[in-house]
Amino acid sequence: MPHHGVAVTVPEPWSTTLQEAREDFGDPMASAIPPHVTLLPPTAIADDVMGSFLEHLRGVTATVDPFEMVLSGTGTFRPISPVVFVQVSRGIGPCEGLERAVRSGPVERVLDFPYHPHVTVAHHLGEDALDRAFEGLADFRCRFPVTSVELYHHDEDGVWRVIDSFPLGG
Repeated sequence: MPHHGVAVTVPEPWSTTLQEAREDFGDPMASAIPPHVTLLPPTAIADDVMGSFLEHLRGVTATVDPFEMVLSGTGTFRPISPVVFVQVSRGIGPCEGLERAVRSGPVERVLDFPYHPHVTVAHHLGEDALDRAFEGLADFRCRFPVTSVELYHHDEDGVWRVIDSFPLGG
């Protein structure tokens, strides 16, 4: 069954900066996963449910105004999970609201961990690489308007591809 995810995509030029950093840290998924803030992790969505899910996404995004996002510094989920991320320091509330609303529709997804908006920059790497990621992006900061969320198709090759975009505010 196809897997899909919903996310706020980090725009250029910061997307390239973060993707290149992830590559430099040795993360093999760097080129397959565009920098993003997940709202719905890769989830199996049956073809017969996809139409109602897309309608649900249009309804959710129509009710949320565009907002500003600031990414600033790094964080980690270690020792629980071998992940280093860039922190969302502004835009947390809108992301939490979108995440709840997206999961309240026809597609149910139980989360492995409580929702915490972030941009992954190193995942499942050795401790040295995770430390380099944590230190290497500690001073990273960017600001951008969030005007849409994207629906990604998670292909069997592991690559996330945007297949649709949903503007905020209708």
